[in-house]
Amino acid sequence: MTHALIVIDVQNDFCPGGALAVTGGDEIVPGINALMAEFQAVILTQDWHPEGHSSFASQHDGKAPFETTEMPYGTQVLWPDHCVQGSAGAAFHAGLDTTRADAIIRKGYNPAIDSYSAFFENDHETPTGLHGMLQERGISRLTMVGLATDFCVNFSAVDAAKLGYDVTVNQALCRAIDLDGSLAASLDGMAQAGVTLA
Repeated sequence: MTHALIVIDVQNDFCPGGALAVTGGDEIVPGINALMAEFQAVILTQDWHPEGHSSFASQHDGKAPFETTEMPYGTQVLWPDHCVQGSAGAAFHAGLDTTRADAIIRKGYNPAIDSYSAFFENDHETPTGLHGMLQERGISRLTMVGLATDFCVNFSAVDAAKLGYDVTVNQALCRAIDLDGSLAASLDGMAQAGVTLA
């Protein structure tokens, strides 16, 4: 059991009709479910923000969603309120087969810092615990799918590659926000980090 499937943030708020909807976000669910059968280990990540999270544009006077602000850890995109803990928007898409999950990694629950990556918060230092779990289980290869290609999938894949994992992103089972060219930049960045784009 050295190869795990990491399913990134397939949640209602990132699917059509959600607060931060990714175009076609729901289209990838059947394919992800089918792919789970090929892996002995399946791990889901879940964006899990407290109300009033510092990454929400609503918390910054005069700022609109998708504008940026400077945080102690760097530039932060400001988002619509989304994936608030316990809300319907934070729940996994109803069609996602969560019964196959060995573990669920929740991220973004610290109100002062956002967390795109499945491995680290956006300071690139505070761990989520995923790396330790994978190391203890002897998992060295990761395939990533989910939402969104250019943010949480991208950050997760690059961090995993930096940590020494053999990482593949299955692009057919991801969808992107594509904010001001972010998709092209993320694909380039992942390739440079040594991620296989399949």
